Order: sequence, then C-alpha cells, then structure tokens
Amino acid sequence: MPKPLMPKATAVWLVDNTTLSFDQIAEFCGLHILEVRAIADGEVMGGMAGMDPVANGQLTKQEIARGEADENYKLRLAESDIPQPVSRPKGPRYTPVSKRQDKPDAIAWLLRHHPELSDAQIGRLIGTTKPTINSVRERSHWNIANLQPRSPVELGLCTHMELTEAVQKARKTGRGAQAVPMAAPAEPEPMQAPLDEPKLD
Repeated sequence: MPKPLMPKATAVWLVDNTTLSFDQIAEFCGLHILEVRAIADGEVMGGMAGMDPVANGQLTKQEIARGEADENYKLRLAESDIPQPVSRPKGPRYTPVSKRQDKPDAIAWLLRHHPELSDAQIGRLIGTTKPTINSVRERSHWNIANLQPRSPVELGLCTHMELTEAVQKARKTGRGAQAVPMAAPAEPEPMQAPLDEPKLD
C-alpha cells in the first residue's frame, strides 16, 4: 500500500492531533509500532515538526474520523493528481541516446583522475560496461584517437554528489593501491639515421 510523504513527520502530527491508535498510525505511515510509541513518549523526533496530511491532501478529515471511531479501521491515502516520486530501479543507469557517445570521454577522465574507482563503480556511475572501460584503459577502443577526457558531471552523466560518494567509498576500501591507470599513448619509434653508403674508390 502506498505510504505518505515524510512518514515520520506525518506520524508526529497524527500522534499530536488525533486519537488514532498507535497501530493505525504505524500501519498508515509504514513504521513499526515501537517507533510510533517512541514518538508519542517524546523519545525520538522531539525536534521534528509534524506534517499535516490533511493540509497536503494525503488524508481527509472524514478518513481520520472513521479511524478514530473504529480502532480496527485501516486508513487509506486520499487519491491525488500529484505524481508520486518513483524510485529508480536497480540496474544499469539509463542514458539518453544523445549522451551515449560521451561515455568513452567520461571513462577516460575517470581513469585519469580517479584510478581508485573500480570498474563496477564506473559502470554504475555513468551506465557503461566493463568491456568498454577496458577498451578505453588499454587504448584499444575503436575511437580512441578522438577521445577527449571530460568530467561525467560536466557531460551530465552523473551528479557531483554521486561522483564524490563513489570516490570516498573507493578510498575507504583502500582500492587506490590496486588501481590500474589508463595506459599511456604509444610513442612513435625514433627514426634511425640512414647508414652511410660505402665510398667507392
């Protein structure tokens, strides 16, 4: 069953302003009954301001009255035209087609500036695959000659906060010592001076 926005703040308001049972409030807000008891006793959320679910359209006064009259009644969220936030499912990050060509540039930048990041972290951060990461690292990518290392934040492939969190996590795990940096571009072989032709007498 859908839960209200800011469930703990909603629970604070319901505890302070209604005679609903702790079970009803816990069920409606998706909390454990002990959390609701602690809120009522002032043990937790003491400084949190309650959020009125009636004022924001998540609950009606009639629905609260039904619950107060019958302690076995389960409160239901009011129907609203306001779109509810949808959590992003786990899995590869979706990247718009227009930005997919920028991924190799972002990989090159991450390998150069944050070699402590694991391939899995880079993959989750910008939505790419390990073979692509390896091809950029080993400079075997089909477009390696045209790659320009650019920050994934600048390219819009991730947020600055997501990048910071990934780097901090990598440093905590001590991966820096095992990091494999991006291979340096191959230098052209020096040209050999032509051998002097033997002089004929």
